[in-house]
This record gives sequence, structure tokens and C-alpha cells, in this order.
Amino acid sequence: MLTSEAVPYAKTGGLADAVPALAAALSEIGHDVRLVMPRYYRVDKNALNAHSSPLGVPIGTGEMWSGVFETRLPDTEVPVYMLDREDLFGREGLYGPDGSSSWPDNAGRFAFLSGASFQLCRYLGWIPDILHLHDWQAAPAAWILRTTENNTEFAKTASVLTVHNLGYQGVFPASDLKYFPNSLLAGDAGSILLNGDVNFLSAGLRCADAITTVSPTYAREILEPEYSEGLGRILAPRKNRITGILNGMDYAEWNPLDDSALSPDNYDIADMAGKNRLKERLQREIGLEVNPEIPLFGVVTRLTGQKGIDLITDPNGPVREFLRDGGGQLAVLGTGEARYEAEMSAMADALPGRAAVRVAFSNPFSRLIEGGSDFFLMPSRYEPCGLNQMYSLRYGTLPLVRRTGGLADTVVDLDEHPRKGNGFVFDAALPNNLADAMRRAADFYGRKTAMESACKRAMKARFDWKGSAKEYTAVFKKALARRG
Repeated sequence: MLTSEAVPYAKTGGLADAVPALAAALSEIGHDVRLVMPRYYRVDKNALNAHSSPLGVPIGTGEMWSGVFETRLPDTEVPVYMLDREDLFGREGLYGPDGSSSWPDNAGRFAFLSGASFQLCRYLGWIPDILHLHDWQAAPAAWILRTTENNTEFAKTASVLTVHNLGYQGVFPASDLKYFPNSLLAGDAGSILLNGDVNFLSAGLRCADAITTVSPTYAREILEPEYSEGLGRILAPRKNRITGILNGMDYAEWNPLDDSALSPDNYDIADMAGKNRLKERLQREIGLEVNPEIPLFGVVTRLTGQKGIDLITDPNGPVREFLRDGGGQLAVLGTGEARYEAEMSAMADALPGRAAVRVAFSNPFSRLIEGGSDFFLMPSRYEPCGLNQMYSLRYGTLPLVRRTGGLADTVVDLDEHPRKGNGFVFDAALPNNLADAMRRAADFYGRKTAMESACKRAMKARFDWKGSAKEYTAVFKKALARRG
């Protein structure tokens, strides 16, 4: 598995949670899984095992060298190999100095990651059946495999590209072709070019033996113009190679009964008293009015347009009106685009006691929001899978989501299906639709018996990685059959 991030070493989003969890699940059912990723500045060298020899990686007409460190995913036997080059990865941010900008040499950084994967396998004397590539940062490895490694010891290796988010493609000027070996460019430069630019994800989509997305609904959506992100003509001819597999979640890692961030107010389905105390604790800690009778809506997210943040922050919009009129409270945790950070902060300033925001990343506080909220907002314009709605269900916090991607595959509207429902769902990404769903949720909150029943039903839902791992295995076999 080739990835740019994985917990507990580096994280900007759900990719970092999904990759190690899937790796562990595949290992448990018998696969020999190994992860490759950069060693970023924050990963302590002293906690890793250093390989004695450096790794040479072809770049342009020459070669770049890299140190190799090794560790194990926690509580598993899955090796993690980290590529060590301070000039490429010794920086504070993974992809840029902040959530609004990118490092100017990202093409070179992740071209190096893709090329190094082959050299590392040779270095280890271990040739995999499958190269499992995650998102644009690893996607060029499928192009390299098809173009220059096709007649080497990798001749029988198949590539599987998992698209965690089609909106992020790795688009760079054509001059950044310089980061790839000349032999590769002479063989097929066209596959990594789209509309005159280098496009990492496009190269992977064109060349991978199989493509997966992180939910069944998203696999269908990306074939529609609205969600194809300009890649429709690349995806359409390959639709028979696309499979949607829902991400799972770690039910041991996310358990309100023993979550240290919730202590001493832990709870479970048999005794929910701690959840009420957590709500009061959350209200106090983030600066909301302490009131058990008003529904509390939580948000933990990247503050970006994709996440539908503008549906919430419009100063003259219906969500602001709903909160101002006492329909509910809003607790927000997140970082992202400067515009949305500012809009969220302004909203909190305008609605003291009703809305509060922390522009930060805090795993403990995110868990307090999951446990202490009554409802969890995810008004995403698109959501390939989403994990927070699964965490919310686990914590008895009813998700309120837009009907898209993995949100549509996991949340069932309580008004549409009162006996099976576990949250609230709205369709078009419009402020009025979100506000209407929040009003429906607030009305439902007043029905204490029904609310308690729905919370317990939500806590029983299971989306585990074991089933996902079996589905990936089936995809791997199909990819190998195509290579054979």
C-alpha cells in the first residue's frame, strides 16, 4: 500500500484513518500487507528502525537517494516503511504550510513517493501481487507500472487505485514532468497529461487495473457530470473497473464506554446517563449556554466548500436564523480555508451562547463533540465516504447529512423510515434544506422516548473493516486476472 498519510504518523483527513485500518483488516484475513509513506518532520526518527543502506530512485536523467526507516502499525504485524528526505518531507505541513495553500514542489515530492515504491520492493527483495495506491499522491505508480515496469519483475503485479476524493487530483504545470525519469516519459508521457497539465490522479485512473471508491454511492456519482470533477471522459470508458466499497471504522478505537477523552462520563447503550453529563461539559467548555432542553448540533470538519460550510455560515441565512431564534445550539471544531475559518468565527461572535467555534485540530475535543452533541452536522456537497457520521452513530449522536456518497449509504432518515431511521437526511445542497432538516431534528429531540430509541438503534449499527477487506480481496483477484 502506497499512501501519503496514515495514523498515528501523519493525518489531514479520513485517508489517514482508512489506510491503516484496511491494512490491518487485510492482514488479519491472511494478506502480507506492507505500507510505504514519507517520513514527515513530526515523525521521530528515534522511534523507528533505520535501514543501513540508502535507496536510489530514478528522477529525470539522474537519481535521488533516500533513507529508509521501518516500524509496525500499532497492535499489528504490518510493516510501515518511511522514506526519509529532509528536503522533500522535513516540513511542518503535509501538503502545504496551511489548509489554503500547497508546497510548490508537491509534484516532485509525490513523484518521488511513487517511483520509490518500486525501488523499495527491489531493495527488500519482496515483489507484491498488488500495488494498492491511495489517492493522487500515489496514483502515478499505476502509470509507472504499466509503462516501464511492465516487463520487469513486476510483470505480474497488478495496480489497484482507491479514490478517496476525486476533487483532489494533483494538477501541476507540464514543466513538472521533469520529476519523472526520461525513460518513463519516452514510453508514455501522454497518460499523465490532461488538458496540457500534469494530472497525477488522471494517470492513475487511466492505467490502474482496478479502481475503487470508498462507498458504493460515490462509485455511481463520479460517473455523473456533477461529481466527475472534469474527469468524466477518463472515467466513462473504465466504468466496468470501478467498484464502490464502503470504508469501515474501528469499533474498539471508537467506543464511548472506554474513550479516555470522555472520562469520567463514559456511557454505553445500557446506561446513557454519561451522555447527558457530556453535553453539559461540552456546553461549558466551548462557551455555550448550559441548557439540557435545547438540541446541540456538533460539527467536526475541514472548513472547506466541499463540506457545505457556507450552508451554515451565511449571515442572513436560515441556519443563522434558526440558531438566533433558539431552535438549537452549534459547536464547531475544525481548520481549513481562511475564508471559512473567518466566517465561522464571525458567526460565533454574532451568536454568543448559541454558536461556538474552535479553529483548531484536537482529537480529544473532537471526541467530546461526538459524545456530547445530540446531532452531528455533515451538510457536504459531496462525501466520498465520511467517517464522522459512523463515529456519531457509535456515540448515539444522530447524524444530519446531505444525501450523497457514503452519507447516503450509512444514514437512514427518521421521517422516511421511523422504525429503521438513525438520523436526518436532506437532498439539494441549499441553506433552506439544511435548516429544514435541523428543524425536523429539533422537533424530534422533543420526543424523548423516540429520541432515546433512535440513539440506541444508531449505537447498534456496524460498519466494520472485516467485510470491506473481503470486498477488496475480490477486487484484487479481478485485477490480477486482468494482468494475467
